[in-house]
Amino acid sequence: MAHTSTYEEVTGALERYKSLTMQTLMAYLPSREPKRYLYDLVPSYPLRAGKGFRPGLCISTCSAFGGIPELALNSAVAIEIFHNAFLIHDDVEDGSEYRRGKATLHAEHGIPIAVNVGDAMNVLSMRPLMENVGVLGPELTWLVFTEIEHMVRQSVEGQAMELGWVRDNVCDLGEEDYLRMTLKKTCWYTCIHPCRIGALIATGGAVDADRFNRFGYYMGAAFQIQDDILNLTGDRKKYGKEIGGDIWEGKRTLILIHLLNRCSRTEKAGLRRFLATPRPERRAKDVRWVYRLLAKYDSIEAARRSAYQLAGAALREYHVAYRGLPDSEDKRFVENVIFYMIERSI
Repeated sequence: MAHTSTYEEVTGALERYKSLTMQTLMAYLPSREPKRYLYDLVPSYPLRAGKGFRPGLCISTCSAFGGIPELALNSAVAIEIFHNAFLIHDDVEDGSEYRRGKATLHAEHGIPIAVNVGDAMNVLSMRPLMENVGVLGPELTWLVFTEIEHMVRQSVEGQAMELGWVRDNVCDLGEEDYLRMTLKKTCWYTCIHPCRIGALIATGGAVDADRFNRFGYYMGAAFQIQDDILNLTGDRKKYGKEIGGDIWEGKRTLILIHLLNRCSRTEKAGLRRFLATPRPERRAKDVRWVYRLLAKYDSIEAARRSAYQLAGAALREYHVAYRGLPDSEDKRFVENVIFYMIERSI
């Protein structure tokens, strides 16, 4: 377990990185019409109580590799805007009711407006990348843009896998399927590319960015599994989303996959029927039944063990990815955030 001082150090650093990012992000948001139906809504998700892991990893890695953190700001902002656009669309696709302790954008303003706001944020994320030309020069700007293009493409491919499994009621999945989906949907844009981009900016493109791939994969997968656990066990006031939402939505988390592979034939048939039922028709008593099965087969604890194993692998790879660098506050932040990600309660 991480010490209290580690938590305080990480949360303090995240606040600093987020504050720096948000100042720049807000400066990029237009102040023109249509405000009520678009531009007044664009800051909604970014201003909520998100942690800012992604820009934090980008800025801290840039600093750890000897770069000027301000040079990474435009790229960190672009990543954060893309992230929030993903969240808006993800909430629509999943039918989620809450995001970061408040009603989702589509629940409050309707699906068409929410989708359009998400689209607008994808467009707005291009501006800081364009502004990189004057800060980083054309060659390094193109390298960063290439990283962003790969990040976005991997994310939508991973989302397609997850949505397809739900739509087609796919129940014969293994851990490797979940990890492949998570690599695409979560790891590339949560951990791998933020680190790659930060190091590329710091070194003027000289670093072998592939050194971060294994580290970011292990840390991102641990992060996602912990998020899946919190969705089922967390405190709603702290977690900010509906507890049990993944069951209501039928998401193929590692927890559900573990259950499907260990329950009896009769129980699996019952789970198939439940998962085939459209979300609006699912009943609370059936969700409670799934919870009882998860407890019966120790599926949540099995996922927790996997998260800790992945975090251990991430720690080993951290010493490869950040080898040879002098000790610094930013370098320590990256190491500490591994523990923070899997031991957080929100």
